[in-house]
Amino acid sequence: MDPNTNNQHASASAALDDEQRIKVLSPGMLVFKRFMRNKLAITGAVILIFMFLFSFMGGLIIPYGEKEVFRHYQPFAKEYAAAAYTDNFRYTMAEGHILPQNAQNAFVVAATRDAGHFAAGGERYMIGRIGEDIFTIEELVPFCTLATLRGELTASSPYEIPDGFLSAADAAIKGGQEIFSLSDGMRYMAVSNGRVYDVYTGAPIGVVTRMVFDVPTGSPPLSYDFVFNAMLAYESGDSSFDADGKGYTVDVNDDGAEIYDPSGLAAVLSHLAIKEYQSGEVLTLEFKAAAAEAIAENAKAFTLIEDGEEVEYTIDAKPNQWVIRKEMDTYLIMIYSAPSAEHWFGTDANGMDILTRLMYGGRISLTIGFVVVLIETVIGVILGGLAGYFGGHIDNLLMRVVDLFNCIPTFPLFIILGAAMDQLDVPPQMRIYYLMLILGIFGWPGIARLVRGQILSLREQEFMIATEATGLKVTRRIFRHLVPNVIPQLIVISTMTLGGIILTEATLSFLGLGVRYPLASWGNMVTSVNDPYVMMNYLFVWVPAGLFILVTVLGFNFVGDGLRDAFDPKMKR
Repeated sequence: MDPNTNNQHASASAALDDEQRIKVLSPGMLVFKRFMRNKLAITGAVILIFMFLFSFMGGLIIPYGEKEVFRHYQPFAKEYAAAAYTDNFRYTMAEGHILPQNAQNAFVVAATRDAGHFAAGGERYMIGRIGEDIFTIEELVPFCTLATLRGELTASSPYEIPDGFLSAADAAIKGGQEIFSLSDGMRYMAVSNGRVYDVYTGAPIGVVTRMVFDVPTGSPPLSYDFVFNAMLAYESGDSSFDADGKGYTVDVNDDGAEIYDPSGLAAVLSHLAIKEYQSGEVLTLEFKAAAAEAIAENAKAFTLIEDGEEVEYTIDAKPNQWVIRKEMDTYLIMIYSAPSAEHWFGTDANGMDILTRLMYGGRISLTIGFVVVLIETVIGVILGGLAGYFGGHIDNLLMRVVDLFNCIPTFPLFIILGAAMDQLDVPPQMRIYYLMLILGIFGWPGIARLVRGQILSLREQEFMIATEATGLKVTRRIFRHLVPNVIPQLIVISTMTLGGIILTEATLSFLGLGVRYPLASWGNMVTSVNDPYVMMNYLFVWVPAGLFILVTVLGFNFVGDGLRDAFDPKMKR
């Protein structure tokens, strides 16, 4: 028998990593295996991985920018012109004559009282009436002097006295009237001058009307001769008139008249003042004529041929005016554009791509969550570690600080700080840093209590006696030996706290106290819910952001529950 037979299965090596090695899993591997057996934890991890890839990698792939505003051309009924009846008088004076402002004011008073004359600046004028809203201003020209001789009225004049003049003048003087007229239409004005009367006749020097003359853009002002003869023709119903050596035809309509010369439409006479709605628009005479006629007929719309195409205008009646709209291709912001191949999630109230804003908003929301947890953990570990290790007065002092922070009404304080930042006009980027700092400063007491409680238990164990025996410094004992034993609990509470911080950030941003436009966060993207109409009719604007918040918080909670069970399996019992 071979003496080596009994030893053929014995190891020739004394190393622990050979085939005889006792396989023992490390604590970390045990936690990992327990975690991987938890289906909800795996689901949460998958959700968080997707959210991180979506938020931090999606912005690098998508071709749009976070603040990019999208526009498109769209037919839009745009305000084009406005029309209104006007009571203002318009004066057209003959060449060489000017009617001062005080004379204009005196004319308005006289015309309102239906007086036949007025005086201003030492000058007297007669008022002639062509029509209801058409007047002439006449300069007084001496005609004769009237005197009473042996009970009879006599006239002294360089002009021939017409038949019936003396009898008409005598009747006017006895009746206390200053103005009288003859059967031929001539008007005279008798002004008392002691025992005699000075009689004047009128020579028209101006035309006053409430009606509006519109002429082609760039045309010179209308002459007195044109306005006077056009008014006479309009009021008398004549179809033509001559002025300034040219012939014109008149086409009367319900509101006024269109006046043509041999080259085409020369002027439009109307009771309406029609002006462009926005400066820069040029209204043609054809447009004004058609608009005035349509308004006079109470029409809701009218059409014109412009550049060979039929253009429709709509009329919207408002108190004391009419707004005329024209449908035009307008370069508009794509507000609340529905999901499409170009914008998968549509656009928001500012014309920005919602999918892009979700990606960049995820960056901010997740970053705020992790930074705030980091701040809370650092402050909580330091203060909780010192309170748990030293105990006594230090513990009492630090725990009272914790109680103080727990008693602070954080949301009213956040509102005050948000209003202060609004007043100071803090830039949106800086608000994010302030928000993270504020949330971190007010969120550490829970972690401090957890660390204190764990260290109070751990400091009495044998390994801490060994650290004291070896003469290690206090800070080394706390942060190199005690705190590492608390890390599993810290990981669990930090993971579960992340979801709460994201919800807090979303709430503050929704209230306008957190991340501000133009930066995006999931919270301020849900702000559209403030408008009931948007909430009911544009679900694609706010529902995706709300779902992302919901799913992300669930993911953190699933992972937190899985880590808690993995670190302490007895918690399942």
